[in-house]
Amino acid sequence: MANTERFPALYYRDFRLFWFGQLISLSGTWMQSVAQGWLVYSLTKSPFYLGLVAAAGTLPILLFTLFGGIAADRLRKRSLLLITQALSIMPAFLLGILTDMNVITVWQVALLVAMLGTVNAFDIPARQAFFIELVGKGHLLNAIALNSAAFHGARMIGPVIAGITIAYISLPACFYLNALSFFATIIALSKMKTKGDIKGEPKGLKRELLEGIQFIKGTPEIYRIILIIAAFSLIGLTYITFLPVFAVEVLHAGPDGFGFLVGAAGAGALSAALFLAYRGDLKEKVKFMSLSALCFSFSLLVFSLSKDFYLSMVTLVCAGWGIMSFFATANSFIQLSVPDSLRGRVMSVYTLVFLGIAPIGNSLIGIVADAVGTTTAVTISAIICILTSAIFYVTYLKNRQ
Repeated sequence: MANTERFPALYYRDFRLFWFGQLISLSGTWMQSVAQGWLVYSLTKSPFYLGLVAAAGTLPILLFTLFGGIAADRLRKRSLLLITQALSIMPAFLLGILTDMNVITVWQVALLVAMLGTVNAFDIPARQAFFIELVGKGHLLNAIALNSAAFHGARMIGPVIAGITIAYISLPACFYLNALSFFATIIALSKMKTKGDIKGEPKGLKRELLEGIQFIKGTPEIYRIILIIAAFSLIGLTYITFLPVFAVEVLHAGPDGFGFLVGAAGAGALSAALFLAYRGDLKEKVKFMSLSALCFSFSLLVFSLSKDFYLSMVTLVCAGWGIMSFFATANSFIQLSVPDSLRGRVMSVYTLVFLGIAPIGNSLIGIVADAVGTTTAVTISAIICILTSAIFYVTYLKNRQ
């Protein structure tokens, strides 16, 4: 009983439903992510197009996620999530059909990925703000950590299944399976008793947008966390987009090896999420975030220089642990610091810097990779992340003194 009490969020029926539904759905999403990267690289043999398609998926988040935060504060979150999950089925299904018919082009992939990104711009802020209504403030960190465990457990399972599916069944099968996986979350949401409260009152789009941004700017600790998240999203996390290049050109590992590389980062992230869920609350969250950021940055540097498949796997496990520890702790720190009426909008800003500015980073690193090589581009990214993490840690030490 002592161990199960470490995961109190799972005692809430609605959270259990949501968690299991997310685990299935996210496994399908990671399958599609791997299949999508392999498809684009097969069509173009270009890291530039890998970055371009990845940017197409996150550009709508940059454009629309702040409005998604307003919707999350104005509407019942469960209803909004039911709509977004249902809409997510279409792009995955169309990708499967077009790939199966052998008529798919890189521009069609980019368009369908952009459609899914638009849906995610409304889905992600609502989902993040929904946790506290499922479990309350007392168990929020546990819920976020468990949700992250589901996300990164799927990140570990999905890519491995995708690599095997691509190698032994077919590429389109990954897209079809992802389309089916969204029904798991839809069924879970439909069985919930929690409807999702409406905390915000309509005050006009401009005023509502500014309220969330002004709260962040007026809270220095949150503001600094948002800035380092932006740096990681712009520079650090882009390495995932270029894993097909590392798998084929650097490590000579093939599609199944590509799946294992992505799965290794997921394994590290999963171990971090389980550690946080078991550990419970952290007394010095900012210090933990600083050390986690440094762990990610140095691991990324070693990965970029590695020519050995197994060393690359180990460094990706460490990188996954570091970045997951940082983001989960940052998420809980921000949510516990924000008023209920602003949570959707503040989390939309979090989503904006976490995912929304990634198109700029993917495009930028894609151009650099074409010019100087993918490994050199990722090495440069890692060095910038190390410098950013060091500044964040030094700032923490000064503030503590």
